[in-house]
Amino acid sequence: MTPDSRAPVRGTARAYLTLGTLLRHWTLTGSPGYFGVVDLRLTGRRALVTGASRGIGLAIARGLAREGAVVSIAARNADGLAEAVDLLARDGLEVHPYVVDVSDPAALEETVTRSATEREGLDLLVANAGSSRGGGLQASTADDWMFTLGVNVVHAATAIRAAVPWLSASGNGAALVIGSISGWKPRASSSYAVSKAAAIHLAPALAVELARERIRVNTLSPGSVQFEGGRWARTQAADPEAHARFVAENLPGGRFVTLEEVADAACFLLSPRAGGINGAHVAVDGAQDRPTDRPVYP
Repeated sequence: MTPDSRAPVRGTARAYLTLGTLLRHWTLTGSPGYFGVVDLRLTGRRALVTGASRGIGLAIARGLAREGAVVSIAARNADGLAEAVDLLARDGLEVHPYVVDVSDPAALEETVTRSATEREGLDLLVANAGSSRGGGLQASTADDWMFTLGVNVVHAATAIRAAVPWLSASGNGAALVIGSISGWKPRASSSYAVSKAAAIHLAPALAVELARERIRVNTLSPGSVQFEGGRWARTQAADPEAHARFVAENLPGGRFVTLEEVADAACFLLSPRAGGINGAHVAVDGAQDRPTDRPVYP
């Protein structure tokens, strides 16, 4: 069967008390009341999230599943994927795992096709997998740059290209590229910052190209996010004073953004509720100043 021969699965519309948050209003008596919910209309939407065994990718997968989407997750580490599946299962959420190294274009294309075929369609794609090699310009090699650009930019373009027939057949397809604060407030390693700047620019370029295919493409750039097992958690454990100083000097709100806040924004951008948002770059960084606590690379 071809993508065009299948109608998208719509599922049963219902509202979730996750991002579909209860809206408050004040009555004439001054008492807060509830007058409804925001339904993101993600029930039954089929999604694939790369780099989803931990961190931001896992949080987005969880958010989509909670909103009723049929979610596939991809990552290169089979054990990490299995742990992610078990973790979500404990929350009553089912996801479908795929082991793939996104730096292998042929394997990535095959994974996108398998996910779409096995779920009988694909409505949403999140290109989240990312990595970096090397430091600053003088401390990195051409191979470091090729690897970093390949994972952060080429993987996103490859996944979206492979998904185009399915996203177009959906009639309401959406792709989301996960960028970084480093892509537009550079201070991290030059190869990483440049690759994320390219990822940010990828969305408006593809949005124009794919608009007639009824596919939206946006970029979401998280700021620094602290979570168990992540770099900022390790930094805090290793040097609490330096960690606190970075927060005080660079995070106006006095805290990191959370995984849930990034996932909520992602779910909205992928949803039909954001149907008019295309080619946009959305920062979820709490007005963060510098993206890293590291000094300028030598």
